[in-house]
Amino acid sequence: MCQLLGMNCNTPTDVTFSFTGFAQRGGRTDHHADGWGIAFFEGRGLRHFVDHAPASESPVAELIQRYPIRSRNVVAHIRKATQGRVALENCHPFVRELWGRYWVFAHNGDLKGFAPRLHSSFRPVGDTDSERAFCWIMQELAKSHAGVPSVAELTLTLRELAAPIARHGTFNFMLSNGEALWAHCATNLFYVERSHPFAHAKLADEDLSIDFARNTTPQDKVAVVVTAPLTVDEQWTQFAPGELKVFADGAVVG
Repeated sequence: MCQLLGMNCNTPTDVTFSFTGFAQRGGRTDHHADGWGIAFFEGRGLRHFVDHAPASESPVAELIQRYPIRSRNVVAHIRKATQGRVALENCHPFVRELWGRYWVFAHNGDLKGFAPRLHSSFRPVGDTDSERAFCWIMQELAKSHAGVPSVAELTLTLRELAAPIARHGTFNFMLSNGEALWAHCATNLFYVERSHPFAHAKLADEDLSIDFARNTTPQDKVAVVVTAPLTVDEQWTQFAPGELKVFADGAVVG
């Protein structure tokens, strides 16, 4: 299965520490070597990087580890192909526009027999079950709401939409519109909330440590969501199967 990483913050923050450990799972400390991608929201804009090379070997991934792009919402993915060939168009996260803003989606799992009718402007470019699921979600969101709903309203709608998809197989996913980060668990997802007083952390996949207190202010709040804990000395909370959580301003809000 693939690997997911999401970050939500109350102030623009770089993800270089977490991504450095996460990228090692793309062919070095794990066997997920079929591509990777990451998306950073910056205001209404979006920086989107994908590569079909393994994340642990990709020069683009090396750039991300060295370039401290600051964002309040980040979604990253390391691919282990189950449906769809190893190709750039099949690399997550996928991006679409709705209501004049970008939406970013990444999926971990395998959906069998999921062939929804797509009759609006949301169509897959690649040939993965993941992109089909994203297009259907976007189509149904557009049908359910006339304009951008509140985070709470979106959470209710996404819970309703996730259930019929999950009946087709494993459906761990992350979705963001730059305002919040939604994470749905089918099998494995963990999160940690970092706030004052910030502590020291050591990566599980790389010999690298950080003292967050030296790089933050007392007002900062950061939530990190991942398939498996990235650090060995922080208290990670595991999602329950079937649970959808929403993160805003660096904390769980629903």
